[in-house]
Amino acid sequence: MPAEINPDLFKSIPDLLEKTAAKFADRPAFHNLGRTLSYAELERLTCEFAAFLQGLPGMAQGDRVAIMAPNLLQYPVALFGILRAGMVVVNVNPLYTPRELEHQLHDSGAKAIVIIENFASVLQGVIGKTPVKHVITTQVGDLLRWPKRWLVNFVIKRVKKMVPPWHIEGSVGFRAALARGAKSAFKPVQLKGEDIAFLQYTGGTTGVSKGAMLSHRNILANLEQTGVWISASFKEGREIAIAPLPMYHIFCLTSTLSFMKWGSLIVLITNPRDLPALVKELGQWKFSVFTGVNTLFNGLLNAAGFDQLDFSNLKVVVGGGAAVQKSVAERWQQVTGRYIMEAYGLTETSPGACANPLNEPWNGKIGLPVPSTDVSIRDDHFNELPVWRGEGDIEQHTGEICIRGPQVMQGYWNNPQETAKVMQDGWLKTGDVGHLDGEGGFTITDRKKDMILVSGFNVYPNEIESVVASHPGVLECGAVGIPDEKTGESVKVVIVRKDPALSKEDIIAHCKTQLTGYKMPRHITFRDELPKSPIGKILRRDLRDMPAKE
Repeated sequence: MPAEINPDLFKSIPDLLEKTAAKFADRPAFHNLGRTLSYAELERLTCEFAAFLQGLPGMAQGDRVAIMAPNLLQYPVALFGILRAGMVVVNVNPLYTPRELEHQLHDSGAKAIVIIENFASVLQGVIGKTPVKHVITTQVGDLLRWPKRWLVNFVIKRVKKMVPPWHIEGSVGFRAALARGAKSAFKPVQLKGEDIAFLQYTGGTTGVSKGAMLSHRNILANLEQTGVWISASFKEGREIAIAPLPMYHIFCLTSTLSFMKWGSLIVLITNPRDLPALVKELGQWKFSVFTGVNTLFNGLLNAAGFDQLDFSNLKVVVGGGAAVQKSVAERWQQVTGRYIMEAYGLTETSPGACANPLNEPWNGKIGLPVPSTDVSIRDDHFNELPVWRGEGDIEQHTGEICIRGPQVMQGYWNNPQETAKVMQDGWLKTGDVGHLDGEGGFTITDRKKDMILVSGFNVYPNEIESVVASHPGVLECGAVGIPDEKTGESVKVVIVRKDPALSKEDIIAHCKTQLTGYKMPRHITFRDELPKSPIGKILRRDLRDMPAKE
């Protein structure tokens, strides 16, 4: 594997699209809800959308355009159209509350937004407090063939009543926007690698969300870095990648672009939480690539029919977003015959920074740095800590993971104070805690802010969750620290049962065999489900707010 990559192989993301579309014009590019777009069709539609944006009054190169929608064919069309117009994409979670949406639109300075009608009522309530001047609305079926387009839109709006009433003066439908763009002349723009491509907002777990400025070069560098890692067996124009995670999340966004470079077909999953429908969709494809998070892998393993699917073409399974648990990784391998390759990164690193080698079993590590990337363990004074070689106190080797490389963001949008907190001497301070071993591999222990301090001892939620999840009666779990008068904090675990008869006593007995006293859960709560982010990451801050005892 090369130690260095060329981040300047393409001038910009539109340059990548145009060259890929020319090379694989007749090959399928994206599939969703029964419709497939070829690379030639993708190139044409994105050109039309770019021309439409360029014709809007007051819009210019560098302006921000938001997208608020789930995985639909409209997403890549809008995304590449925005970039081809020389504008900046602001990805928005469609489940945002009015407060969260207002903050992101106001903070980014977005002048336009592409939004699915299902959430237009949320926008209607806040648009007057934002800079948004142009609204492009879309319906789920807008890029499907007639009559399925009409049928899908009718059922969603009239039968399932999934579109609350809304009215936004001057809004334009997505299909009308494409039609207007087709009648206009698209004017190609000059883009540099350092130009901002995305304002990618972080989850805001420590306050209001911040917009990471990711340049074209940041993203393109990460495509090369992750591409050389996972694509050893890829065949151009032949791979089928399943994309169940939302494109507005950096993990799916960059992996999707990476698979496109190979002329792959990307199957967009609109609602991955509907596991029966996802299993049915997977059964229609001889897919070779699958990306997911621990909760999705776990959910599929417990979904009827998943173990009957054809995994003969499956080459690469990438797990990210949160730690993959050992019990899930081992069972996945047993069912599919393929290992989950655990990778690590952040919004601020576009996102890939470390990954495990392909075709190796779960080892609890986040792996090795991807090419052209330096990773270092630093203490609170930014001193580099020594390698852990299995001797002495591991805490003396455990510190904050810091990253340097061409994929690291330019900083936070209009927020020099927060940028200064995480950037030092060219390094990004991740807020994640871990250590480096003698084999060059990194292990992430936890988030700094999630670490539990029990009587002065560090307790890492990932470790507790891994132990509890290994009990056969547990479907999934989350661990947090809660205030304790005697010990400062104590461990609380919230569990979703697989076995309805599972008791607190069963969990305590199980943990006693694997955890030392101060790490033992003192509070055990059972729930029907756990609070999760849109990509399925367990929201520990919400667990903390749940009642400690039932």
